[in-house]
Amino acid sequence: MQHWRTLRRLWVGVMVLVLGLATAAWAAEQPRRGGILTYIVSASGFPSMDGHREGTFALVHPMAPFYSLLIKVNPENPADPTDFVGDVAESWTVSPDGRVYTFKLRRNVKFHDGSLMTSRDVKATFDKIIFPPPGVISARKGMYTMVEAVEAPDDFTVVFRLKFPTASFLPLLATPFNWIYKADILEKDMHWYEKNVLGTGPFKFQEYVAGSHVAGVRNPDYFIPGLPYLDGFRAIFIAKEAPQVAAIRGGRAMVNFRSFPPKIRDDLVRAMGDQIVVQESTWNCGLYVAPNHKVKPFDDPRVRRALDAGLGPLGGSGDDFQDRHRQDGGGIGVSAPSAGGVAGGVAADCGFLARHRGVAA
Repeated sequence: MQHWRTLRRLWVGVMVLVLGLATAAWAAEQPRRGGILTYIVSASGFPSMDGHREGTFALVHPMAPFYSLLIKVNPENPADPTDFVGDVAESWTVSPDGRVYTFKLRRNVKFHDGSLMTSRDVKATFDKIIFPPPGVISARKGMYTMVEAVEAPDDFTVVFRLKFPTASFLPLLATPFNWIYKADILEKDMHWYEKNVLGTGPFKFQEYVAGSHVAGVRNPDYFIPGLPYLDGFRAIFIAKEAPQVAAIRGGRAMVNFRSFPPKIRDDLVRAMGDQIVVQESTWNCGLYVAPNHKVKPFDDPRVRRALDAGLGPLGGSGDDFQDRHRQDGGGIGVSAPSAGGVAGGVAADCGFLARHRGVAA
């Protein structure tokens, strides 16, 4: 069972510096090319660079621009959690029984070292996520219990064979942490991506300074013609709210992709006038409890149901949280670990918004 809270998200940016972004709010405008986008990551850093083992926005916000996914949430329709488009996938079909998904890949996708991406790389990526070898951490392994095998019958075809049909499979594939890695590297060292970067995304890795920033430059060989619009980006780590606000007011950061409380939003608007633009949109997030269903008392479904009922709508959300964010109702979902789609859905939406509204568009 999943209970997601629909929140309202505010992002604030300096208007004259972010006109190069292609967002839904400015769809009628012609995007301007060039420039370096500097934006805030409201954290002090991330545990490792490997998206397959991590689950924090502090990694996906600054690092996703270096990578591609197999499929992704439709950037033209992000509010619909069932609307997906291909990223490195060109198209896909589903068997009548819902147990075989066949993806045809683009033929012009290159890693940043110039090598061609093929189905071998996609298979190696999902084998690492779904069937990690001993000693390799996969944060989402438990979400893919429906997958029996991943196959690469030719260079540009990937097949997922499922044990049983499920509507959660496509949303899980679109999770923004499912970055496509290079098979040759994974064969040599499964831990390489924990400290290194090599993807096929719209930006090439430039540098990472721990506790300070991540920087990227435009990938001239990106497989989508004409993109990205930006020459580069700089994601700066600022964990606390006061210096985040100071960075926006002082012009040291152009965008905060996380939320500001309404009072701070209003203060910024009063202080900066027409030099600032505020966008407010829905944001799917979740508060959830995942008890170990193999350990007493949580091995009893009645206990899990009682915990779910006891928390109730808006349970666990303090007044400050509700004052800052809540517009619509929600709750906390309690589920066994096998129902990992809660976390997958959260990541798919939050991470997607960060990537496509700010950097990769």
